[in-house]
Amino acid sequence: MTTKTSSKEAAVPRADGMASTLPGIALCLGITMVAVVIQAVEEKSLGHPYIEALVIAILIGIALRTAWTPSARFRPGIAFSAKQVLEVAVTLLGASISLGAIVASGPALLTGIVGTVGLAIAASFAICRLLGLPARMAILVACGNAICGNSAIAAVAPVIGADGKDVAASIAFTAVLGVLMVLGLPLFIPLVGLSEHQYGVLAGLTVYAVPQVLAATVPVGLLSTQVGTLVKLVRVLMLGPVVVIFSLLARHLPPEGAPAPRRAGPPGFTKLVPWFILGFLALASFRSLGLIPEAASRPVTQLAGYLTVVSMAALGLGVDLRVLARVGGRVTLAVTGSLAVLLAISLVLIWTLRIA
Repeated sequence: MTTKTSSKEAAVPRADGMASTLPGIALCLGITMVAVVIQAVEEKSLGHPYIEALVIAILIGIALRTAWTPSARFRPGIAFSAKQVLEVAVTLLGASISLGAIVASGPALLTGIVGTVGLAIAASFAICRLLGLPARMAILVACGNAICGNSAIAAVAPVIGADGKDVAASIAFTAVLGVLMVLGLPLFIPLVGLSEHQYGVLAGLTVYAVPQVLAATVPVGLLSTQVGTLVKLVRVLMLGPVVVIFSLLARHLPPEGAPAPRRAGPPGFTKLVPWFILGFLALASFRSLGLIPEAASRPVTQLAGYLTVVSMAALGLGVDLRVLARVGGRVTLAVTGSLAVLLAISLVLIWTLRIA
């Protein structure tokens, strides 16, 4: 049966194959438009998007999937949006990364941020595994917690071959705590006596998304906003190396619930490092060398953001809420515990470096 299906698929012309994806892509684009409009309303009403469009898109997708199961007509486009569109988005994100401002912040802070990301990934992964989460979901939660929330989860997922349900569950629960972080983080200023500078570092190290860093720091002061954004950019820069590392380790991850496969010969370079990671690193290098000007970087980054929302809509459309209900308690504990560890590591770094 599988052979027959594969033969039929191989016989389908490329143009017809692309045409078959259009209904599903259109559905994902429709969800994306709704999510973007909702975020725009948030920005106009509240000043900042406390819940980003990509989170809204995945929630709409999940709600729609709960009420209606997409027919075979929509499935190719949904699958295309969840994988290929996401890979293009990850590639384009490299155009937003510049090394100049990061290097200027000083070696001590840079080293501390890199160390914080590494420790946070290791601690989060350990917590998730202790709570019984599958290895791939543990990696997703760890990377989302340590680097940049939803974007990191979305970037790492295709590299490790994560299931769409695990991706959606990780994003859904990480998103909830991300919003709570924005609302609750300012309480650390009086609780531990943080200065504006210290609070900016803390926000940059712990808050998941760049817009959320702005939402958490703008009410505190300009210095907090500038420092928080800079530190956050360093964390985002860690996404490239982390994804490359996990692309190297991915072949050692057995299918969930199955024994580890026998090691084959060393895979080719393109198997170890996916094309979109090479594209990400290339664009980041061009941006750092000034070959991609600011005027060109902004629209490319914006396009990457929209494509990520489209892929998140597709992931939401593949999620059954009953799956979320089964893993919800453990994932919530894992994300909460991971976030608590990240906060502790960040505060220790601030005090160790004697940031005033």
